Amino acid sequence: MSRRTGLLTPVICVVVVVLCGGVAASGQTRPRLITERIAENKLVKLAGNTRPEVRTGRDMGPVADSLQLSHMYLQMKMSAQQQAEADGLMKRLHDPNAAEYHQWLTLGEIEERFGPSQDDMDTVTDWLEGHGFRVHAVYAANGVIDFSGPARAIKDAFHTEIHHLDVKGKQHIANIRDPQIPAALAAAVDGVISMNDFHPHSQLQRHRKEFTAFDGEVLAVVPGDLATIYDFNPVYKHGVSGKGQTIVVVEDSDIYSASDWHMFRHAFGLDTKFPSGSLTQVHPRHTPNRAGGPACADPGINGDDGEAEVDAEWASASAPGAAIVVATCDNTNTNFGGFIAIQNLITSAGTPPGIISISYGGSESEQGAAFNVYTNQLFQLAVLEGISIYVSSGDAGADTTDQFQPAALSGLNVSSFAATAHAVAVGGTDFSDTVLNQNATYWNATNGPFFASAKSYIPEMPWDDSCANQPITSFLGFTNPYGADGLCNNLGSGLSFLLDVAAGSGGASSCFSGAPAIFGVVGGSCKGNPKPLYQLLAKGNPHDGVRDIPDITMFAANGLFGHYFVLCYTDPTFGGVPCTPGHPEDWAGAGGTSFGAPIMAGVQALINESAGVHFDGNPNYAYYALNALQNVFLPPSACDSSLGTSADARCIYHDVTFGDMNVNCLPLTNMDGSVVGTFNCYIPSGTNGVMSLVNKKYQPTYAAKPGYDFTAGMGSVDVFNLVKSWPGTKLH
Repeated sequence: MSRRTGLLTPVICVVVVVLCGGVAASGQTRPRLITERIAENKLVKLAGNTRPEVRTGRDMGPVADSLQLSHMYLQMKMSAQQQAEADGLMKRLHDPNAAEYHQWLTLGEIEERFGPSQDDMDTVTDWLEGHGFRVHAVYAANGVIDFSGPARAIKDAFHTEIHHLDVKGKQHIANIRDPQIPAALAAAVDGVISMNDFHPHSQLQRHRKEFTAFDGEVLAVVPGDLATIYDFNPVYKHGVSGKGQTIVVVEDSDIYSASDWHMFRHAFGLDTKFPSGSLTQVHPRHTPNRAGGPACADPGINGDDGEAEVDAEWASASAPGAAIVVATCDNTNTNFGGFIAIQNLITSAGTPPGIISISYGGSESEQGAAFNVYTNQLFQLAVLEGISIYVSSGDAGADTTDQFQPAALSGLNVSSFAATAHAVAVGGTDFSDTVLNQNATYWNATNGPFFASAKSYIPEMPWDDSCANQPITSFLGFTNPYGADGLCNNLGSGLSFLLDVAAGSGGASSCFSGAPAIFGVVGGSCKGNPKPLYQLLAKGNPHDGVRDIPDITMFAANGLFGHYFVLCYTDPTFGGVPCTPGHPEDWAGAGGTSFGAPIMAGVQALINESAGVHFDGNPNYAYYALNALQNVFLPPSACDSSLGTSADARCIYHDVTFGDMNVNCLPLTNMDGSVVGTFNCYIPSGTNGVMSLVNKKYQPTYAAKPGYDFTAGMGSVDVFNLVKSWPGTKLH
């Protein structure tokens, strides 16, 4: 098909500059925020920092006073002036007309301009050590103190207790109420990131055997299919494959075997076509500035190795000439290994990585206020250094609190990782060809070279495996998903898997700060993360005043309608199978928004190579500007995903307008079965309900529509059109 090159490139700066005005540097840096003497009897509660499992689990009593809590992070505050300056600088760094455009800061510059004052850091450090803690490191650039200590010190300093919890047969530890600190410190301290061992979870969804019987045909996705469907091939033909670029995928488990990655690349022809691609695994450490140093223990193989292999393999499938670095640290009993890895990577001496992908998550209301602030400050630090971060939006529809549960229970919740304004949140789609009986239109009857069979771009719909999904409901011959006569209450044993919560996530940030009245449920003093100005450019983005996710989307299905990703994963302990040469149809398969983050990180490597840069900062500034320009030059209907190959050849985004991401729900109950409440759940009759904006009528969360929406953000991308339209690109 014919293509017009460079349509949007000359005018993207016009759109970006509208958003990129900001306050200039004031020259006043690192103000002292602690101005009063510490009085231990004058306390302030750090609200919103108690896990919901404290209510839903069984309290097994306090831990031993001597139990060591390892490598907790205390987050210090930026002053209002510092935050305003950082916000303004962030815009100018991404404004092609600004003098500071792409003038990324060094770590020392960030520390000097945006770090806590030395006096405040010393005061807090002395206070911690005075209560019996050991301080391992102080990260001045994002105001983090790494410390450890016994449970008795938690009780003494933070006025809460650490208890054992039994949560559905699994043993955990957590603080049983919000911490408190002296009022004098509250001006400088946001909180402790975590006093529990509930860690963020992978967004990986394994392929299930029963799905084959459900849809009747298997049309799995291999790298060649990805390249055809999303138009990577013209980029590769121009010699752009990610050469000279490094993509770091962040994990809390080692990969099971490097040979799996090499087999994946060999089976699909990536090693011969793109020999510059490489794989390295590291356990990033930071030069200690105190005795003991920051943690980064080798996590070994712990069950999340499937996630690590997905990220490494599919980042390489997207950018086959790039260097893939798997950065892993072990979780401690209070800290997430992925955060330890990122913290050490971006605050160590030397050049930081240009691109980071992380496919883990947890909802704002369950992770807690201090955790959310830390995520935001960590990713802000990365962007100030020029790093591009991609995160998965989540795999639980509109309720990310209840991923892997048999129903949504807690109402509307979005991922804390995705709700920061400093990362690209990637949602999930499925192909709609099976639902619409169009497989033959988009897939060849036999595989071509390296097992690819896709013919072209394939229309998409939100990925959703739930009985509450309307396309599934109609496909199975039902009118409605809800009610006694609806699908969710008439599944039978053969379709009971449709009650599992598995769908691409999206929605509005609603509990990034503040505290819920009911642990894990948005309410109380909860507030969403303010909307970044770049989102105002997206046609259809709601005027809700808060960060909305996702930004963009990518195929994420795990096989319900026959489509899923193939991967080489041979760990037999955690569901891996042999990668028999020549037979990838027998290999492991999976889906989930886990795939979207590393694939789009790979696209960023292509963008960077085509623009001749290693650092591009927050890609959302360009993503949203390009979306606005697409809507100026093309009518929205021209880029409707449902058009398939009939869409305008100049479209950068495929606008997903068919389907929904709604999931089934139940009332939230306590451990003893007593009902806490019903949250965003419509149950007119029968046992199982479906998520709804209100309880009393059906308003599904959420349906696809023209323009930006919570199911797919701005849509999926045509990679060639995206890369050649990116600011600074040399690809035409």
